[in-house]
Amino acid sequence: MNTEAASSAPAVFFVSDVHLDAARPEITERFERFLCNTAKTCRALYLLGDIFESWIGDDDPSPLAKNIQQQLRQLADSGIRCYFMAGNRDFLLGEAWLRQAGLTRLPDPCLLPPEDAPEGLSARILLSHGDALCTDDTAYQKVRHMLRDPQWQKDFLQKPLAERKQLAEAARAQSRAYVSAANDSIMDVNQASVDTLMDAYQADILIHGHTHRPAIHRWHAPTSRHWRQRLVLGDWHHHSPYLRLEDHKFRLITC
Repeated sequence: MNTEAASSAPAVFFVSDVHLDAARPEITERFERFLCNTAKTCRALYLLGDIFESWIGDDDPSPLAKNIQQQLRQLADSGIRCYFMAGNRDFLLGEAWLRQAGLTRLPDPCLLPPEDAPEGLSARILLSHGDALCTDDTAYQKVRHMLRDPQWQKDFLQKPLAERKQLAEAARAQSRAYVSAANDSIMDVNQASVDTLMDAYQADILIHGHTHRPAIHRWHAPTSRHWRQRLVLGDWHHHSPYLRLEDHKFRLITC
């Protein structure tokens, strides 16, 4: 599926699970360096969810969020196309905030836009945050269904900011306790769900995050005419990982 044909076009970058948090300034410093240096060499940047550890509304006067918004805006203004797909932590990011950051919202899932698909590559590339594919974790899927309900989101955002902060902190504590106690096997994507999704989009390559298990998986599915690939993005808790697509080749980079 990879070819050696040379390409003069800059690379396309994919990032997820940065988990920006004022309590973790080292993550913010790494991501800011990435935006100010590395990201300036790409032609398009895809942020596939959980860029922020939590998001309680665009009206939260967070200096961290404002700084990141300004840096993304500068990147977009330089001519780099920047996209955002919501994760399970930052699904409440609003259109006004994204617009001011120069970000275009993508639905989950969606195919990589044609302008960023390598010319001559027959494979269809599908993007997702990945949490919807963790179908073995039925308790999480029930919570996810509730949180993505427009009425629930409307009701939450109408609460006072202080109350939203308290609810978000409680939810994060519950999440940490749940993850530490849950069976590790249910925290990963379900292979049957992956194939079903890729069948629906006739995709040969899936790029996602969420699981914090960076890897490139390759397998053959009877419903596909090509070998399939699943490229899993890493989290930013200790490193600065991103996926680079250039000259028909994918590379998971950790720096």
